[in-house]
Amino acid sequence: MPSRPVAAAFALGGAAFFLLCGYEFARSVSYSLFIGAFGPQRLPWVMALSPVGTFGMVYAYGLLLTRLGARRTLIVSSLLSGGGMLLCYALITDGIIWSIAAFYVLRESYIVLLIEQYWSFINSTLSPDQARRVNGPILGFGSVGGILGGVMVSLTAERFGTEQLIFFAAASTLPAAALGALAFRLGGTPRATARTETAAGPYPDPGHAATGQESRGHLSNLGLEMFRRHRILPYLAFIILATQAVATVLDVRLNILADEKIPDTDQLTAFFGSLYSSINGGAFVLQFLVTPFLLKRLPLLTVHVAIPAVHLVSCTILFVHPTLATGVAAFAIFKCLDYSIFRACKEILYMPLPFAARYRAKQVIDAFGYRASKGVTATLLAAAGAAFGQLPGFSYVLVAVAAALAWLGAVWRMAPSIRKG
Repeated sequence: MPSRPVAAAFALGGAAFFLLCGYEFARSVSYSLFIGAFGPQRLPWVMALSPVGTFGMVYAYGLLLTRLGARRTLIVSSLLSGGGMLLCYALITDGIIWSIAAFYVLRESYIVLLIEQYWSFINSTLSPDQARRVNGPILGFGSVGGILGGVMVSLTAERFGTEQLIFFAAASTLPAAALGALAFRLGGTPRATARTETAAGPYPDPGHAATGQESRGHLSNLGLEMFRRHRILPYLAFIILATQAVATVLDVRLNILADEKIPDTDQLTAFFGSLYSSINGGAFVLQFLVTPFLLKRLPLLTVHVAIPAVHLVSCTILFVHPTLATGVAAFAIFKCLDYSIFRACKEILYMPLPFAARYRAKQVIDAFGYRASKGVTATLLAAAGAAFGQLPGFSYVLVAVAAALAWLGAVWRMAPSIRKG
């Protein structure tokens, strides 16, 4: 069958539609159940556990990738994620309270693992010129799913009860896995090239199961050697750490403000469903209209610099006027940009890199690093709260400002690599 890379990429956009639709159920449920059981002040503690779960899943992903290849690894990891959610549902409804925290950690982990597999394939299939044209619309399909999922959560949470919505999240992994398999059929399995072997060393081709000789242990499974070979990867890792520090403190601040205004668990679930539906709606507009326009007409470096600058402005407003409305605005602006412009322009930077960087090091950065930053930030917040009592609201915003400035500095340091890419 002839390779059809753009069609394959849009098939993964369809997979993202179902996956992110279900994820809105998982996300809203995990927040409201945890806050109802433990209170919003303990959110940093469960956030601190998320990197542990994510690292375990990323390491298992590396083993599966070596043994099964990229296509079967995507299918298996999708189905295992759905099965894990059903197991958590059974434990939660049986009254085992720690399973609420386990579901929160699973929710944090499975989505980044699966989404980054989608992007590993897209980055290996499209050319940079194709990516500038279609990355935004591909993201848009996922946002439509997120919008639908958020609306469904807001309409069904009080009617069916929060716990029952876990079924919708688990079910979404089935069509996502099927469309992922279709994408590989349309685009073909990416193959290692001579350039890849020279740049990356003797890594197994991610499209095929490795032989015993190809299995190189921990470094090979995680692609850690790529960080030494390609200087842009440590900068990308630092940027992800900074971005998620911003996201974490804005997330915690918003949850505290929301809990003060909305004490009922089912109403809080509906609030989060409506919020994330609106966020996905905003991201949808940015993905289809703004992102392709910016990436065609502005230098990539300009876009990378502008994003943290916008967050500095929104955080300043939240600092001056700390209300639920400004908390929602700062968090929503971050998420809308993160789901659209930032994601699209970040993925372009991976395209010139070899397989091991796109399939293995990328998971370390964009899956584990994503959650590790949240975990470290949350741990520091929890430790500060334990030492000094409940933290004042403005302290969260100050952390966000500091992280955004660090993000801006990292972009400036890797400017030569961005221009070259």
